[in-house]
Amino acid sequence: MKVTADSDIPFLKGLIEPFAEIEYLKGSEITRERIMGSDALFIRTRTKCNSELLQGSNVRFIASATIGSDHVDVEWCKEAGIHFSNASGCNAWGVVQYVITSIFYVFDKRGESPEGKTLGVVGAGNVGERLASLAERVGFKVLRCDPPLKSLIQNDPGYFANNIEGPDRSHLSERDFYPLSYLLEHSDIVSVHVPLTAMTWDMADDRFFSAMKSGAMFINSSRGEVVNEKALIKYSGALSGIVIDVWRNEPDINTELMKITDIATPHIAGYSIEGKINATRMTVNSFGDYFKIRELSDLIIDYPPGRELLFKPSSDSEPFVNLSNLIFSLYDIGEDSKILKESPDIFETIRNGYSYREEYSEEVKGMFDSIIKNEYV
Repeated sequence: MKVTADSDIPFLKGLIEPFAEIEYLKGSEITRERIMGSDALFIRTRTKCNSELLQGSNVRFIASATIGSDHVDVEWCKEAGIHFSNASGCNAWGVVQYVITSIFYVFDKRGESPEGKTLGVVGAGNVGERLASLAERVGFKVLRCDPPLKSLIQNDPGYFANNIEGPDRSHLSERDFYPLSYLLEHSDIVSVHVPLTAMTWDMADDRFFSAMKSGAMFINSSRGEVVNEKALIKYSGALSGIVIDVWRNEPDINTELMKITDIATPHIAGYSIEGKINATRMTVNSFGDYFKIRELSDLIIDYPPGRELLFKPSSDSEPFVNLSNLIFSLYDIGEDSKILKESPDIFETIRNGYSYREEYSEEVKGMFDSIIKNEYV
């Protein structure tokens, strides 16, 4: 059995070799000619899996070490008898860390605090709900918009109480979900976390941005094609902050948009150590399940030891000042933005060479609670 794998999937080398022949290629090298004799593919978002790539090949299994699936023609693969899996939710907490840090960073740049602000979360899935719950935990008012999830609750009020997969939503009711128009009108910060589908392509368009509250902040860490970039540029003057991690036409990004952002990064919001390990483990587990290789189905990859939390809150500072200082001590998002803005032409090089961050540990989340409750003194 032969596997072709993207060489930029971390923590993979050495895991498959005892069970199959494996060839590691750069994403750009995964071509029709190179994969014709492969039984399985391990890919990232840069590999477009469709009939053009796969027709006539031996491929019967594809695993994407990513949360998305818009780079795979899932319906064609299903009809062709090719099994597809992705790593849904693998890097959710990494994206949450990115968004929380970006909010505090942009407000800090303005000499303001986000305390008491309303966060609108568009798409309350694996990432969005974790963001919403953490934001509520530290004092934000949160508005959720997710019509499919709201419909699930309307049809079965006990759905989330009985469904243990993903983030905890057992406390939510249909009253916790708002129409998009209401969310845009009342949110000080709007963060987008939707999958890319026909329904969400160009979702953030002229109508979307014109409906946003004047002076609000906009964050996109989902997919670039969700945003109509011309519309965002057009309405940028009415916004107080713009944070963009995902772009149309990556890696050839819109530098006009980049120049007006407060934070611009090369699709690295979810690039945490834990997220990358999760993605690789889920990829290998799925491969093991499909090919009935129990050692791989049950594989566990341990996280490396986390760094010691050295931050000490100050009893002389307000809670949100301490919270800001803690968040900034864990992740320098300004440096990530500076690197891309100085060299947007090497977007892919920066992305592939990125040093993975640590996600918020339970110790960090506990300190969030202590700071907000003034229990650290």
